[in-house]
Amino acid sequence: MSEYIRINPADNVAVALQDLHAGDAIAAGDCRVVLREDIPAGHKATLCDLREGQDVIKYGFPIGHVTRDAAAGTLVDHSCIKTNLEGLLDYSYTPALTEIAPSSRMRTFKGFRRADGQVGVRNQIWIIPTVGCVNGVANTLAERFRAEIAGQESSVDAVVAFPHNYGCSQLGDDHQNTRNILADMVHHPNAGGVLVVSLGCENNQLGAFRELVGEVDPSRVRMFETQKVDGDEIEFGMDELRAIHDACRNDVRTDVPVSELRVGLKCGGSDGLSGITANPLLGVFSDWIVSQGGTTVLTEVPEMFGAETILMNRCQDEATFEKTVSLINDFKSYFMKNDQPVYENPSPGNKAGGISTLEEKSLGCTQKCGKSIVRGVLRYGERLSVKGLNLLSAPGNDLVASTALAASGCQIVLFTTGRGTPFGTFVPTMKVSTNTPLAQKKPTWIDFNAGVIAQDTPMEEAAEAFIEYVLKIVDGERVNSEKSGYREIAIFKSGVTL
Repeated sequence: MSEYIRINPADNVAVALQDLHAGDAIAAGDCRVVLREDIPAGHKATLCDLREGQDVIKYGFPIGHVTRDAAAGTLVDHSCIKTNLEGLLDYSYTPALTEIAPSSRMRTFKGFRRADGQVGVRNQIWIIPTVGCVNGVANTLAERFRAEIAGQESSVDAVVAFPHNYGCSQLGDDHQNTRNILADMVHHPNAGGVLVVSLGCENNQLGAFRELVGEVDPSRVRMFETQKVDGDEIEFGMDELRAIHDACRNDVRTDVPVSELRVGLKCGGSDGLSGITANPLLGVFSDWIVSQGGTTVLTEVPEMFGAETILMNRCQDEATFEKTVSLINDFKSYFMKNDQPVYENPSPGNKAGGISTLEEKSLGCTQKCGKSIVRGVLRYGERLSVKGLNLLSAPGNDLVASTALAASGCQIVLFTTGRGTPFGTFVPTMKVSTNTPLAQKKPTWIDFNAGVIAQDTPMEEAAEAFIEYVLKIVDGERVNSEKSGYREIAIFKSGVTL
């Protein structure tokens, strides 16, 4: 098994694939060094002497500069690397486009074809509160209705309430963000039916929310205000759920082309192997989905900083390029408006795993979208309309970003991690580990181990296995977060709460 890797011939560091020790020799290209100190797995060792201020090169790009001299064979991490990144920038469009050829073998999966033409990979009943004040009502309805239909013959695979804190005492963008995300959920194809529960006096008034949602099938989407119900709102809600269940309990899976898949791409709790194993694996998968005529969505705008020009130059045209520039600079402006550094260092878990600067994390993160041309750019809360690779405005926060991906219309979120996390958003949230020890330690969290790529399994072999596994999941096999019942939403908030 390989002990280390020099990712790009231009790199002046090598990444340890397993723990290395002082006295071990590293040979990469024309560089041969003997380690002067231990290098933990995922961390970087210098391949030559670096002088204070000199750039550290990884993935063929600078990831920052050293703040002190670093002799060949020593550890370089967040303690001695500083970002090169700056604030708002002007960008120019220099197209570098790679057309992904259509696959010679078009695949299918078994999904639920909805009346509006969308395809779901689950057939669930969702209970969505318009405001946090009725979270208890929503949770009680879900618990009671699950118990009522247990053992009944039905294709409904889950009844889930999605409590949240918002829907009132919000202004401007925050209020609209809440309304948009909840409306997106009402239209999501993974829901065979939806019950919207409102209070009656909240800012997110049910009448205005109905208008925002627009046309729906009234046999599958029902809404009511608890303040207008005479007597027990739980019994009223149960009657509504029974009617919804009658409408969707006999839905069946049919063969559907993979071109109908919309897949969210997300990473969290990264380590030094993220950009070597799991993220490139998702990149291969993303290009495969595009070759099938399907759609993938990349988000986490702050984790594009430092790699944004790579994405910009992959935009299909200048109009898409300009939208991507706005995507980046608008998020930088948001940071600056709140007097926060645009290029904050990665989280403690990222640092412990070997990620030293935001550039380093971004260059690894953006590999999740492969080489495809960027076809669309979405605002937060906007639903997909263009097939192929899309970029979505959302923060790096795991649950907020995953919720945004699902709300855009993605039927599944692929989530790479080097540290591990149990959560799931309101669509299947598949965890892909970057390293084998994590997969072995947390088998009830991790769904697929990409760490085998660092253990000499060829990328092509791993990608083939991954494609088959994803197809099983969209056919109905549950991921670990679903088995554990972990389904949550989080809505982006940036302003004042009254």
